[in-house]
Amino acid sequence: MANKEEKADDKQSSWKDFIYNPRTGEFIGRTASSWGLILLFYLVFYGFLAGMFSLTMWVMLQTLEDHTPKYRDRVANPGLMIRPRSLEIGFNRSIPQQYSKYVQHLESFLQQYNDSLQDGNEICTKGEYFEQGDDVAVEKKACQFKRSFLRQCSGLADGNFGYSEGQPCILVKMNRVIGLRPKGDPRISCAAKVQRETPLQMQYFPTEGILDKSYYPYYGKKLQASYVQPVVAVKLLLAEEDYNSELVIECKVEGSDLINNDERDKFMGRVTFRINVSK
Repeated sequence: MANKEEKADDKQSSWKDFIYNPRTGEFIGRTASSWGLILLFYLVFYGFLAGMFSLTMWVMLQTLEDHTPKYRDRVANPGLMIRPRSLEIGFNRSIPQQYSKYVQHLESFLQQYNDSLQDGNEICTKGEYFEQGDDVAVEKKACQFKRSFLRQCSGLADGNFGYSEGQPCILVKMNRVIGLRPKGDPRISCAAKVQRETPLQMQYFPTEGILDKSYYPYYGKKLQASYVQPVVAVKLLLAEEDYNSELVIECKVEGSDLINNDERDKFMGRVTFRINVSK
């Protein structure tokens, strides 16, 4: 019994000495000077790393420009996107709860196109680039693109954008690319990907799905704060045989030099979405 008690006391004394040894002045196995040297080493080491990181970031920031990206060779051709923000749209036209989220997306997106806001922008000459020079000290103006241009898909006369009728509106927009000047007469064209006996009927707003040149070039968010890119509204005129079945629709930008058939990028100059409307 005495031996066991002595061993227990020795273990307890050993742990106490490891935490703090009053004979040598060590704390967790090291003296105060040893701990000081270690702390000084890591302070210098991490200070050096922080300095290197800060210097690298400073050098990188010197290569950036405030108004336009320095290198833009990888985004020469813009992609297409749609609103509402979904590539799979499905709803029953008789149940408002099923399509209300799409209506809300469209209404929210079109707020920036309200006629009252666009009245502050310029009335530009159609069919011509709106060139404003390269002086970054001068704020750039923007051309008007009013919500009312979208007519039946503006949400002004029909707040449900055709969804309650089973003839929904889809907004197609081209992503912004600074300095882009599309040649020709760019326009949006949509079609069902599956061959049909009769083509899927659609209406385009503005007429023929034109993306007018007057909205180009784009000078960047800082220089052209009031700019909104042109959009094309596509109203799907679904027939009886189109209901209760999934339609795959592809929209492309055509009539210009913009690429729309790159197999490596399915969004470059085109966009594909699915829609299923039931009665």
